[in-house]
Amino acid sequence: MSRELATLSPAEFCAELVKQGLLAPDQAEIVLTEHSEHGGAVTDIVSALGLLSAQDITALLSSASTMQAVRLADSVADPQALTYLPRNLAQTHGVLPLGFDPVARLLTVVTADAHDVVAMDQIRSVVPPDIQLEWRLATRGEVDGAIEQFYGQTLTIESILQGLRTGRIDDSGGQLRGPKAYAHPIVRLVDAILSESVRLGASDIHLEPEEGFLRLRYRIDGVLRQARVFHRQHWAPMLVRLKVMSNMDIAETRAPQDGRISMLIQGHDVDFRAAVQPTVFGENFVLRVLDRRRSIVPLDQMGLAPDRLGVLRLMLARPYGIVLVTGPTGSGKTTTLYSILNELNTEQVNIMTLEDPVEYPMPRIRQASAGDSSKLDFASGVRSMMRQDPDIILVGEIRDRDTAEMAFRAAMTGHQVFSTLHANSAVLSIPRLVDMGVTSDLITGNLIGIVAQRLVRRLCGDCKEAYDPSSAERLLLGLRDHGQATLYRPVGCARCGGAGYRGRMALTELLRFDETLDDMVAQGRRSAEILAHARQEGFSTMAEDGVQRVIDGVTSLEEVARVVDLTRIGRA
Repeated sequence: MSRELATLSPAEFCAELVKQGLLAPDQAEIVLTEHSEHGGAVTDIVSALGLLSAQDITALLSSASTMQAVRLADSVADPQALTYLPRNLAQTHGVLPLGFDPVARLLTVVTADAHDVVAMDQIRSVVPPDIQLEWRLATRGEVDGAIEQFYGQTLTIESILQGLRTGRIDDSGGQLRGPKAYAHPIVRLVDAILSESVRLGASDIHLEPEEGFLRLRYRIDGVLRQARVFHRQHWAPMLVRLKVMSNMDIAETRAPQDGRISMLIQGHDVDFRAAVQPTVFGENFVLRVLDRRRSIVPLDQMGLAPDRLGVLRLMLARPYGIVLVTGPTGSGKTTTLYSILNELNTEQVNIMTLEDPVEYPMPRIRQASAGDSSKLDFASGVRSMMRQDPDIILVGEIRDRDTAEMAFRAAMTGHQVFSTLHANSAVLSIPRLVDMGVTSDLITGNLIGIVAQRLVRRLCGDCKEAYDPSSAERLLLGLRDHGQATLYRPVGCARCGGAGYRGRMALTELLRFDETLDDMVAQGRRSAEILAHARQEGFSTMAEDGVQRVIDGVTSLEEVARVVDLTRIGRA
């Protein structure tokens, strides 16, 4: 295009759409006729006539500018962001403050005109100078509708509940769609719950009906916390709304269902994996929060000790073989694998994944879903991927012998393979594979290494309290001398929500295979012998990693003891 779309006249804009094959000539004539008779933005007319969707128009305008397009129909504005811009100014210039990141001091603002420098300067003048602006693009109709939607209503759960107590509730409210739907308090209540979960950094949302009330719990830093309870009468319309958003069958109440919700919350994309399960007191609804902003962490920011990070990089340096990440559900295995893939993701390699389901889409990586909702299982999926010329393969989970054998055979043929396995430790992963039916001959020479991990909560740096350990705690930590030692325990403050902890980190153990370990596996040696050799080569356990984190004051002894066995620490 010789000129930016936003600078074209209505006739030139329609001509460009015809040239690109997006409109027929007679449709362009209709648009121009409407514009001459009623005025208004050409983009809004095209959208109102149903010739192009608002999302298509926004994407088209975005392609002609440096701004990223957003779909405001699936977005929820951050109430804090709205406080930075008065409503009259937002309406005058056609802009919407959508999200605010207090850590980065970044305000996301959506505009309908990527070239309105006057409006951008005006917004910049009213926003505090220490806050950066990030601009996004949407159509004027979407922006105007969102201004009415979010400035006109509140997103605090307490105020919405107050409105529900004083108004009448009907079961149809959850099925409403479009701008008018937001006027219904049930719609706003569901959006407020989703928005609050993202703000609090929750990984899961639990909506649990009891006999007389509905309980809302968030899983934050791996631990469920009760947020509030609702009157039971609210659950029926809330459930309908959630099912509609998840593309579930609202008429089905006796069978489990799965679904997915994609929204723009506080200025960034968030997906929710939804699952509903019938129970004695009604349908239980759980949503896994898949926040792409928090999912992929660079390897050097994962909190690994320098020596363990060095061992992991040595594993990744091997061009072929398999790396296993082990641990129970919720131990951060997927996050670790995505961080590894992000490190390896370059233009020079073809990375393919087979997951159940795909949680975080990544650029350049070919991701496929396996499981009950797909015609692809893990074993046949790996076989299919082998014909796609991959360099690196990720298999979401090794669940059975067929999948394990296919993964190891892929490693045998010159591919770098990553997968997860449920096992209690790195060393015990080997008998777990043998128990599945994988022969020692297949394991020998093909296993690069095993990463075992657990997640523990970090102590809140603003309120943690120092204390001297008792004799029992010294024994548990392996502190056999009587020298001075200082430990820390949680207290609770406003910054951490009274929990005493803020954020999580991984306790890890990394078992890197060498020729001696390969020979020991081939000979069927016991786990204790393998562990003894690994220790001679510098291997240390998750428990020892946890003890060091306690001594360093990063977490508490109680928290480490919750996830790993400290009774066999045996430190000298």
